[in-house]
Amino acid sequence: MNTRMIRQILSVALINAALATITMAAPQKFTGVVSDDMCKQKHMMPGHTDADCTHACVKSGSKYALVAGDQVFILKGDAKQIEKYAGKKVSVTGEVAGSSLQVASIADTK
Repeated sequence: MNTRMIRQILSVALINAALATITMAAPQKFTGVVSDDMCKQKHMMPGHTDADCTHACVKSGSKYALVAGDQVFILKGDAKQIEKYAGKKVSVTGEVAGSSLQVASIADTK
């Protein structure tokens, strides 16, 4: 291999490494209510709490979601950790990828 080709390969590798660093998502903090991706803000089980509805929907195949204002994020992470916050207002820290939020931490808000 000649020197010119080696420099080109190294340049491409350095550019790719720089771009990967730039595109890494930084953790963000959101406050909202833990719901499910089907009901979102409007639960549809009359006579039941929002938590009951969320648990039933997740049991039927929906995913846990965070409703933060007009944004809805599918919560990715430990379902056992997330389920205890169903129907509650929480603060979630994590990385956003599209409409998903990878949960790093979740806690009740006071």
